[in-house]
Amino acid sequence: MSTRRPFHVPPGLSLIDRYVLRLTTGPMLGCLAVTLVALLLERALRLLDLLSQSSDRFGFVVQLTSQLVPHYFGLALPVAFFVALFIVITRLSDGSETDALLAAGVSLTRLAAPFVGLGLVLTLVSLVVFGYLQPSSRYAYRAVMHAAANAGWNGELQAGAFATEDNLIMTADMADPEGRELGNLFIRRITPEGREEVITARSADLQVSPDRKTVTLRLHNGRRTLEGRDGGFDIVEFETFVAQAPLAGSSALMRARGGDERELSLGELAARAKANDGLLPRATLLAELYGRLARALFLPFLPLIAFPLGLAAKRGRRAPGLIFAGVLLLAFQHSLQLGQSLAEAGRLPAFSAIWTPFALFTGFGVWMFMGSRNRPGETPISLMIGTVSHHTTEALARVRLRRAGAA
Repeated sequence: MSTRRPFHVPPGLSLIDRYVLRLTTGPMLGCLAVTLVALLLERALRLLDLLSQSSDRFGFVVQLTSQLVPHYFGLALPVAFFVALFIVITRLSDGSETDALLAAGVSLTRLAAPFVGLGLVLTLVSLVVFGYLQPSSRYAYRAVMHAAANAGWNGELQAGAFATEDNLIMTADMADPEGRELGNLFIRRITPEGREEVITARSADLQVSPDRKTVTLRLHNGRRTLEGRDGGFDIVEFETFVAQAPLAGSSALMRARGGDERELSLGELAARAKANDGLLPRATLLAELYGRLARALFLPFLPLIAFPLGLAAKRGRRAPGLIFAGVLLLAFQHSLQLGQSLAEAGRLPAFSAIWTPFALFTGFGVWMFMGSRNRPGETPISLMIGTVSHHTTEALARVRLRRAGAA
């Protein structure tokens, strides 16, 4: 007759730790990828509409979208982490794995340890993203947008796009991939004498000069209409017509990086706040610095909120728990933004404006988790969510009965 060895979780990364981390990684990466792609696609469509008049709009949109990846990654990471936590915790609870581990002597604190450890790793990732990648990509985004706003015609023309220069507008219904062979071309320009000239052609070829200052247009089978000195119009139909148009000159210079506190890295924010050189208000620099640190340091506390809500979801209250968590995350983000605004306006010290809401939300998470250790899932918040869910379900049931009776 053999005796069972007592269940023991060795210190460090145990089998249970590896198991729950493997369960968490997949949903987190999936949610992060879906959220990131959705946000980038929505922004890319807006950029395409904004730059629709540029002949090189696709090149600019690709550059701008790539520079937005760190920004949206920072926004999506807390959401993806929490959703993954909620999915894994509810899965463990539904399969009674949590009950088995608790019955075997594994405390809820020990069970939450790998999730908190993953949150600490994500904190380091967030510090790199918030502290260094986002500031540099924000400036790069503005530099590309500045170049797009100041760029003139580059000697290429895409189908349906408009090339605009001083007193010149040109568009074509069809174009080859290189934008040099055009179909159904339309040109309108104002001559140096102030007269209007309109040229249409069935086809055209573009050739850029070696010095890239002008482009030669060889037009075929078209019509040229020129306003005369007497107010009339001279109309000439042609088989071949050669014209020249200027290319874009040098764009206006983009300002140097650092004119906005959001373009500064964590080290630069701390150095400038310490030096207090007057280029940017010290309160603004400190509020930005503390805000980034608070957003990164909040991640390890998310498992403390997800555990009570995920365990309570075993009783069929998943949607209210997710809604409550979403509202909590939004409230945290907006409270930090409000704190930064108050600090920049001089109404509150930067330290108090940022770290007070951080302490309130993290303290709330610790309170929820501590309250659920003796009775997992049973906290005042989960009980409130359960009550609201119960009354909502009853109300919907009564509405269905009334509709069925009326029918």
